[in-house]
Amino acid sequence: MSEGSKGSSLAFGQVVIGPPGSGKTTYCHGMQEFMGRIGRKVAVVNLDPANEAMPYQCALDIAQLIALPDVMESLRLGPNGGLLYCMEYLEANFDWLQEKLAAFRGHYYLFDCPGQVELYTHHNALKNVFAQLAKCNFRLAAVHLVDSHYCTDPGKFISVLCTSLSTMLHVELPHVNVLSKMDLIEQYGKLAFNLDYYTEVLDLSYLVDHLASDPFFRHYRRLNEKLVEVIEDYSLVSFVPLNVQDKASMRQVLQAVDKANGCSFGDQEHRSLEALMSAAVGADFHFTSTLAVQEKYLQSQDKAVEEEVLEL
Repeated sequence: MSEGSKGSSLAFGQVVIGPPGSGKTTYCHGMQEFMGRIGRKVAVVNLDPANEAMPYQCALDIAQLIALPDVMESLRLGPNGGLLYCMEYLEANFDWLQEKLAAFRGHYYLFDCPGQVELYTHHNALKNVFAQLAKCNFRLAAVHLVDSHYCTDPGKFISVLCTSLSTMLHVELPHVNVLSKMDLIEQYGKLAFNLDYYTEVLDLSYLVDHLASDPFFRHYRRLNEKLVEVIEDYSLVSFVPLNVQDKASMRQVLQAVDKANGCSFGDQEHRSLEALMSAAVGADFHFTSTLAVQEKYLQSQDKAVEEEVLEL
């Protein structure tokens, strides 16, 4: 895509971000297969130079431009420093990315990004790359994955909310926060509140009160109250639950992303009226998905209680 191609048709895609181990690569693989089944042509772009085992069909790999081991060896940098250098190198060589992406015009793009949190909270390299893509008629939405096991620890969940808010404000893209690995949530332990409390980020004062029951966190109640106030003042953070093995769950996430990046209303795909309407109703559309996960979770909890009673 040259400078003159900015007037060409729009390109849609997802920037998949999140901390290490949140399931970004698994998500890209699952979403590539899911969208392929509904007729979308998908190009997965690996922007993580530390990502060596890619289960998906990779259309473009940053390793073609720069290799993390070479950077670490030649510049004597550690993994984190080397990765930051790679992102700055990508920004400086944006023309390379622009040229390579042009070969997949007409595709829907999935950008598999690195897991270093600082890239999305205060480092500018990837943010600038996304901004340059936007100037080239890319309509991107950030999909921020967070492991659902953080819901079982109130302290960690407040940290996740702060990180998610900071990321949303820094990346400056339409944003969808996703609680990943929902199929494993019953293995993480009992939740203090119903699942919709976490997905909708309801009255967080209850979470602060729950933390106060812990002798360690009791000393930091005032700090937690102030953090919660910041989160609630912005009123931006909510989550869509995701089980990557569940087609209905994948569809709900895709509808949220389509609404965020405008793909439902773009010129690349003639969608059915039902799909169009479901993408236009806002955040409420994933309530049934949340409810289904909640029911499964409660059933597993009830079964555990029954087994304990039988043992007694």
